Amino acid sequence: MRILIVGGYGTFGGRLAELLKDEPRNELLIAGRSESKAAVFCAALGGSAPRRPLAFDREGDVVAALTAAAPELVVDATGPFQAYGADRYRLVEAAIACGIDYMDLADGSDFVNGIGAFDALAKARGVAVLAGVSSFPVLMVAVVRHLSQDLAEVDNVTGGIAPSPYAGVGLNVIKAIAGYAGKPVRLRRGGRTVTAYALTETLRATIAPPGRLPLHNTRFSLVDVPDLQALPQLWPRLDAVWMGAGPVPEILHRALSALAWTVRLGLVPSLGPLAPLFHRAINLLRWGEHRGGMLVRIQGRRASGEAVTRSWHLLAEGNDGPLIPSMAIAALVHRRLDGHRPVPGARPAVAELELADYQALFARRTIHAGTREDSVASRARPLYQRVLGPAFAHLPAPLRRLHDIEGVAEFAGEAIVERGRNPLARLVTGLFGFPRAGEGVPVRVRLHARDGGEVWTRDFAGKRFSSVQSEGKGRWAALLCERFGPFNFGLALVIDGDRLSLVPRRWSVLGLPLPLALAPRGNTYEHGEDGRFHFHVEIGLPLVGLLVRYQGHLLPVAGTPATLS
Repeated sequence: MRILIVGGYGTFGGRLAELLKDEPRNELLIAGRSESKAAVFCAALGGSAPRRPLAFDREGDVVAALTAAAPELVVDATGPFQAYGADRYRLVEAAIACGIDYMDLADGSDFVNGIGAFDALAKARGVAVLAGVSSFPVLMVAVVRHLSQDLAEVDNVTGGIAPSPYAGVGLNVIKAIAGYAGKPVRLRRGGRTVTAYALTETLRATIAPPGRLPLHNTRFSLVDVPDLQALPQLWPRLDAVWMGAGPVPEILHRALSALAWTVRLGLVPSLGPLAPLFHRAINLLRWGEHRGGMLVRIQGRRASGEAVTRSWHLLAEGNDGPLIPSMAIAALVHRRLDGHRPVPGARPAVAELELADYQALFARRTIHAGTREDSVASRARPLYQRVLGPAFAHLPAPLRRLHDIEGVAEFAGEAIVERGRNPLARLVTGLFGFPRAGEGVPVRVRLHARDGGEVWTRDFAGKRFSSVQSEGKGRWAALLCERFGPFNFGLALVIDGDRLSLVPRRWSVLGLPLPLALAPRGNTYEHGEDGRFHFHVEIGLPLVGLLVRYQGHLLPVAGTPATLS
């Protein structure tokens, strides 16, 4: 299939080409205003699909250009679609006139929802015209369908995308955001359509696929995307819909929100002229983890009337995250190559794909997703099951046995204990009551489940120390919180094979947050071996070194309930 990608060497067009380059049944026409830039991109692309650079000006004689290129599918990956002007559908009209299927990655709600005006004409020509074939709204809607499939009603949908700071945001994306920052946005709230203002409304959330290292708690700001209108059309009884973006570093995000308020208050007409400055800033001032993600949360009710909150979390490592917006078109191309061409007509692409279509593409990348649920039944589960969600079932049996407790449980075994030699390390370990060094040290651990948390009392040859574990809330959401006196540590529960690692993500003293760079650190994990629970705990401090390291095994004490085999 010959595919013409307009803007093919740009940000999103280039990523689409990256996804399609290894399919030899595709012929890629990489098009843009500069044929030389297209040629350079083609030479560097790699893969087995034939490719050809092409000069293409969407403001010129588009019908003649399409006739000459003779593609079977044209993809508009340029934008910003919000700024296309009065003649914004000229490429759509030209594709229909030439009998060529059309798709775009439009993120402008008005552009996507206006595509239906061409439905009759597209059907008459036997052409499929699909708008908004991207994460907003295609992936978002597919996830909502997945989360709500056994619910009688869906009341509220909240979604957000948190790109990696190293994702490489294109200028056209920045132009689109700057163009609508502070401007009115129509959305559903309180069961009716109301006006809000882009980038001036915010919320915080944590993207945390069960059993994976979560993103840090993220600030999301309201964005104008097709989902705000598409979701109420698909679920007419929705009470509220909200969609946001969470770019980092947060200081730049906050600056953009502050400038958006100047537009909302009428102090300036638009932030559009500042787009080149924003583009340079966001691509130069970058720090943090090279990871991104997506969150979809719904609130609804079962047929029984029970309220349920479900959330879907996606985490993408490194350079894989920026590919996700282009994956919907890649999935539709693969379906078409397998003989499943979209039905003729012009429409937003909200019903073209299911979550399973994406999961096949995610599996080829370091992209992980999972679902969490908050309901009466889930809140009654033991602590570690609540924090890990469905991932708890993947733990080895000895770990599930220890963490599946109600009331009081006791375990016993032995350990090897090492202590740091730094005088400051000896002082700290003494203050916290950590065990003395030794081999074959008898260990006894008492777990007491109460008030939704657990009290852990550890006894190493008569040397006792305790901590209280609980489920994190707010900015500590999806973390296991462990409190030692005035110190509180937020630990991510990360499953890697047969290991459960406890990774520090936040900490505080007397409720005051402290920099993560100064937090105690070390390799701490649990694993199962020979039917026994094994532990490895290592605690050190920057500039001080090792405080204490203890490792060993535990078995249930006679009389402890064993709910898992």
